[in-house]
Amino acid sequence: MLASGPLRAFLTLLSVVVAALPAGAQSTDSVFPFKVHEKKLANGLNIVVVPTDYPDIVALQIPVRVGARNEVEPGRSGFAHFFEHMMFRGTDRFPAEKYNDVMKEAGADSNAYTTADFTNYHTTFSKADLETVLMVEADRFANLKYEVAPFQTEARAVLGEYNKNYANPINKLLEVQRDHAFKRHTYKHTTMGFIADIERMPEMYDYSRTFFDRFYRPERTTLIIGGDVDPQNVFALVEKHWGSWKRGGHTSEIAVEPPPTGAIYHHIPWSSPTPTWVTVGFRGPAASDEKPDMAAMNLISGLAFGQSSPLYRQLVIEGQKVDQLFAYFPDSRDPYLLTVMARVKRKEDAWAVRTAIQETFRKLRDERLPADRVTAVKSRLRYSFANDLDNSESIVEALVPYVALYDDWSAINRVYGLYAKLDADALQATARKWFTERGMIIVTLDDDELPKPDAGAGSFGGGEFTSSFHVLSKTNSPLVDFRIVVDHGSSMDTARTAGLANLTAAMVADAGSRTMSYSEIQQALFPMAASFSYQVDKEMTVFIGRTHRDNLDAYWKIVSGQLLDPGWRLDDFKRVKAKIVNQIRVDLRTNNDEELGKEVLYERLYEGHRYGRLNLGHVRTLNALTLVDVKRFYASYIRGAPRLGLAGGFDDAFAKRAIEDLAERGYVEDFDVEIANAIPGGRSLTGPKQHRVTIVQKETRATALSFGFHTPVNRRHPDFAALWLARSWLGEHRSSNSHLFQRMREIRGMNYGDYAYVEYFPRGMSQFHPDANLCRRHQIFQVWIRPVPPEQAVYALRIAKYELDKLVKNGLTEEQFTATRSFLSKYLALLVKSQDRQLGYAIDDRWYGMKDYVGTMRERLAGLTLEKVNAAIRRHLTYDGLEIVFIAKDAEGLKAQLVSGAPSPITYDSKKPADILQEDKLIERYPLGLDQGAIHVVDVKTVFE
Repeated sequence: MLASGPLRAFLTLLSVVVAALPAGAQSTDSVFPFKVHEKKLANGLNIVVVPTDYPDIVALQIPVRVGARNEVEPGRSGFAHFFEHMMFRGTDRFPAEKYNDVMKEAGADSNAYTTADFTNYHTTFSKADLETVLMVEADRFANLKYEVAPFQTEARAVLGEYNKNYANPINKLLEVQRDHAFKRHTYKHTTMGFIADIERMPEMYDYSRTFFDRFYRPERTTLIIGGDVDPQNVFALVEKHWGSWKRGGHTSEIAVEPPPTGAIYHHIPWSSPTPTWVTVGFRGPAASDEKPDMAAMNLISGLAFGQSSPLYRQLVIEGQKVDQLFAYFPDSRDPYLLTVMARVKRKEDAWAVRTAIQETFRKLRDERLPADRVTAVKSRLRYSFANDLDNSESIVEALVPYVALYDDWSAINRVYGLYAKLDADALQATARKWFTERGMIIVTLDDDELPKPDAGAGSFGGGEFTSSFHVLSKTNSPLVDFRIVVDHGSSMDTARTAGLANLTAAMVADAGSRTMSYSEIQQALFPMAASFSYQVDKEMTVFIGRTHRDNLDAYWKIVSGQLLDPGWRLDDFKRVKAKIVNQIRVDLRTNNDEELGKEVLYERLYEGHRYGRLNLGHVRTLNALTLVDVKRFYASYIRGAPRLGLAGGFDDAFAKRAIEDLAERGYVEDFDVEIANAIPGGRSLTGPKQHRVTIVQKETRATALSFGFHTPVNRRHPDFAALWLARSWLGEHRSSNSHLFQRMREIRGMNYGDYAYVEYFPRGMSQFHPDANLCRRHQIFQVWIRPVPPEQAVYALRIAKYELDKLVKNGLTEEQFTATRSFLSKYLALLVKSQDRQLGYAIDDRWYGMKDYVGTMRERLAGLTLEKVNAAIRRHLTYDGLEIVFIAKDAEGLKAQLVSGAPSPITYDSKKPADILQEDKLIERYPLGLDQGAIHVVDVKTVFE
């Protein structure tokens, strides 16, 4: 969010950062450590160019200074976000399909996001396609064109996005908080807009054209271009393609919010089971490069509410009343809100948690912070900045908030001046100014009413080298990335111990060592801005870390203690286990319909197999696990030495010491992995012989859908590249270019997106590229249909199955094959765009026996023919039966509709072409072949329980 911008500005406060910059950085007084070239065209368009030393890749960010803040007309909220969608609808010269083809040919990774103050469009692509991308982007910004029908289709997709977010209580908390906190200012509504306005949006086509004409103008827009570029060439190309864009003149009259008059309290009743949420917020300052208030707030956020803070230790680690605690202090053009959010384990602790948060705000106001802690948070911010600047995309992204908020990237230097002057006295003065009872707003959320607080409650009181065992890559980067791999994952769990592998890893990474408590570890890592986390999958566990090379020895002493000499404290065990239970019950079951559906699908497909249990485990088995169980499982980690992956600016002496530390705990085994059809103790994977449906009944606005079946194809398989290409054409993750996305989202406006996979890809809602180190012997082919209106659920299954069956029957055309191969050949570079990702993929290469993922895949793609791809499609995507999972409110009604086989017609708010309506007639009757015995309804409360 916007808070990261001014934070990043401060992160280079100390001159030592300049000495640790990547090659090409400039050693000047500028906070931003790269040479910046800038030019403004006659029409007001600003161009910022940042050459970097990362080859072949160009990153383009286009912030437009229009956000929810500019939506001043009553009944017309949400249009800034809506145009984030509409901008991909095309022009006369480049209609949507042609635009997508161009971007696909460029191997572009393109998307957009909207905030309260601006909308940002971002694309990363191959250097060779610079002029092409600038040309098509210039055309759509100046000449966007759409008719009523696609406008109404996209309006339905926006409603689908709102429905998708409905399952997450954090979104509701922020929505209600803003609605109650603001009386006049447009910050009253979120970027999505009021739901009533979203539902009326299909009727506002004429207004949409007015909105675009007002705000999409060159004087409100900046092109930030970084990577392997020549500035003068960029300026010439932008002048050529963007110079004729006409300047506008509209200004928004933003209402000034009156001063607050007293504390506000509101409770949100939630419709499904959830832990209690407590938020304590205050009116806060606007972002500024002249006044120090917001800079001070950014420091206060880390000092008072971060993981090394006394409050975090009190509520999360020692008291274990809360399993999530974080601050949300976003920068904004106008005075906004500062919020602390806590997820409370037991509802009876809600008011005690609220009081503890309030007490922290009071202390900030009434007591001077220790000078050493202020120094520590400055150190953390400094190193966090260095952590972020590890690829061209993140380098130019760092400038976006400054351009958007100040219309001047160099505002980063003025913000630097503010940070440099801040000390404990300045932070206390800022707290006294803003943390007052009249500016406080408390919002709670629970699946029931909370007891009313006591009278007065809430008062505030006034060069590369490798070994056969390890993966080591030295670079000139100041960052050092760690990946420590253990060849044990959740497939080692039994029915009795489901979740033990994950719980053990959590006790290593999220608890203390023998010599340091977890709180002491957080305190020590905080000034370094260092991290240490874990990821558990079926075949492997990986511990992931990053630090600056300045802190390498101190960092390794801490995390190697966690890894090799855990503390095994009972309080840590209780806290960590309770957090995992909440990850299952709340984060997955309650808040995330889409990931829930995908994980239910995996359990059903692998039923009876060692893969057939959620990595997190089940609540019943987790509750039965003891610290003794964890210690015994941990012993399996050290039978064979953990494998070290190391990348960045370390020296040989450190690498040798780290390897020796790990090797002392076990013996080195061969890295090779035996690929078999069945893991010992599990059944052979043959796939369902008929369609099977699981409907998870849950209180939800929309219906999520996933389906799939087994394939024998992993990265070692000779058909992997062919199947990977077919999957990309059908449903590339988070891409508008793919076939399913076009047929379901773009043409019919059914939902927010539709994707296909041939490898396990969790957490897809929050990222564009798959995580590394999820290596599996067995994979499935999966289609993910993002939530659709309940009345379209059966049609959604039919159209997805219809398109898959067409692919199997007809294969790809030569044109489709060539375009997709070209896209993937360029897209591959984005998968390893950062040092950490390169390290992760190098480890995966060892596991699968590949020499180099990107190079190998490019070779395989180059060797493909249309005939080979279509043959692989027929071999591996021909199925006997599908495993199908819905998440739905009216489960019995959906079951009856599926069993009946009755037509499931789709209706539209706008006119559709005749060929689409004709195709709908076919799809609404497309046979599903389901019977009642193959459809099971389960209550969400029982899932993974």
